[in-house]
Parts: sequence; structure tokens; C-alpha cells
Amino acid sequence: MQGKRQNYWGKTIASFLLVLFTMPLGHAMMMLMDRLMDPVAVHYAGFLMGLVGFIIVITGVFVKGDTRQTLCGLFGGLLFWTGWVEFLFQYYANRYGTQPEIVNGVVVTRPEYLILPATFGLWMMVMTLYIFCTQTGCNFINWWQKHLFGSLRSEIVARPMTRHVAIVTFMELNMILWTSYLALMFCYDPRFIGDHSPVTFLLGLGCLVGSVFMFRKELRLASWGANIRMAIATVIVFWTPVEILGRVDFFTEIWIYPERYKGPMITILIAFLILLLGVGYTAWKGKKK
Repeated sequence: MQGKRQNYWGKTIASFLLVLFTMPLGHAMMMLMDRLMDPVAVHYAGFLMGLVGFIIVITGVFVKGDTRQTLCGLFGGLLFWTGWVEFLFQYYANRYGTQPEIVNGVVVTRPEYLILPATFGLWMMVMTLYIFCTQTGCNFINWWQKHLFGSLRSEIVARPMTRHVAIVTFMELNMILWTSYLALMFCYDPRFIGDHSPVTFLLGLGCLVGSVFMFRKELRLASWGANIRMAIATVIVFWTPVEILGRVDFFTEIWIYPERYKGPMITILIAFLILLLGVGYTAWKGKKK
């Protein structure tokens, strides 16, 4: 009789929290840059941030070790997205006078996010490449390939792309972030759905339930690299209902006002650094053995 598969609780919780803490910290960093820096300096800093992220990702192609490459893809991808996607959208939104969405005198959607749905065609272009031209380990893409191609799947998607772990992690992070932002922006738009619509809440509920199943799958991954990569998808899907609940003022998003909530944000930062050092040390120790 086949033995019961082992669950790696410690590794999975550490990976999940490591990625989860990057969400509020990333938001807080953007807010502080916007409020404490000159607008011109913000955009120079944002462009430099994206460049540093890009260099980290490319460096990850050449470093040794699955965990190191995964971390290069994760942190390089976060800096890339923040600097070369979000801050560039912000720059052009401000430059050409895009107005924020204001409800009852409060800004509920910043200008850069209002123009993000215009990238839907670009998102479809990239997804077409993945669905029709690539074997991949992504369950979402595999589901579409299975149902679109059936028995012809092995002929249409005959082989995978060249696998560099840093690039795979980088693309996974950016594609899931992009997908999440598009879904949220279309849901928030009152011309399509609306942020208080049952459809929007169903999206959040579906993502919450989905993240539980993803976490269960993550529990079975023994290696740090694979576990962290699965945590990226799990956390972003889990963060979707967090964004929706924050949008409807169900709770206070402390990462939007980090200067008011210094204690909790510093605690998150310290916990993140401890986890990062712990994960790095454990992975290094395991590799040495």
C-alpha cells in the first residue's frame, strides 16, 4: 500500500509568509516614495528600481542553485513590476493629466490603475504565446490547453521553452500580478461590474477558496525553490480578496498609510527580514548536506 505523502508545514508556512509580507511592504514603499520624495525624483527612482530588478533577474540566470535563482526571480520581478510597470504608468498618467476616481471626496483608484485595463490586448498576446506554444507546469494554462486542444495537445504544444528558474519565477510573478490587476480593475469599473457588485465579491470568495487548495498543494513540495514559486501564485490569489475587502472599507489598509502605522509596518519588515535570512540559511545548509 502506498504511504501517505508528507506535508512540509514549516517550509510552506515560511515560504507563504515570505511572499505575503512583500505585498504590504511593496505598497508601503510606493506610498512613502510618493509622499516623501519630489515627483521628478520619484520617477527617476522608479526607473532605477526597475533597472535594478531587471539586472537581478538576468543575474539569476547565471547563479547556481534552485533557491537562489527563485529568489532572484522573485525580488527582481517585484522591483521590475514596481519600477517599470507601476511607476511608469504613474508617470504617464500624471504627465497627460489622467484623473483619479473619486468617491465622496476620497480617491479610491489612482490614475495609473485606471489606464491599466488598456493593456488587456497585450495580456492576451502574451497568454496566446503560453497557451499555444509552450508546455508549462502552470495548472491554469494546462487546464486551457487540455480543454482547447484535447488529444491534439501534444502536437500543438510539443515542447517547453528553455527553462531558467529565475526567468520562470519572474514571468510567473508578473503574469499573475498582471492578471489580478486586470480582473480587479474590470470588477471595480461601474461601467462593467462595480466594486460592490455580488460578482466582485464572488471573485474574491473564489480566489480565497482557490488559495486554500493551492496552499494544500504547496504543502507537498519538499524543495525551497518549488515551494516559494508555488507560494507566489498562492499569495497573489489570496491577496485578491484582501484588495476587495480593503476597497469596500471592511478594514484599514495600514500599508496605504505606513507613516500612521509605523509600529505594525516595522514589525512586518522585521518579520520579513528574519524569514528571508532563515530561508536563505536553511536552503544553504540543506544544499551543503
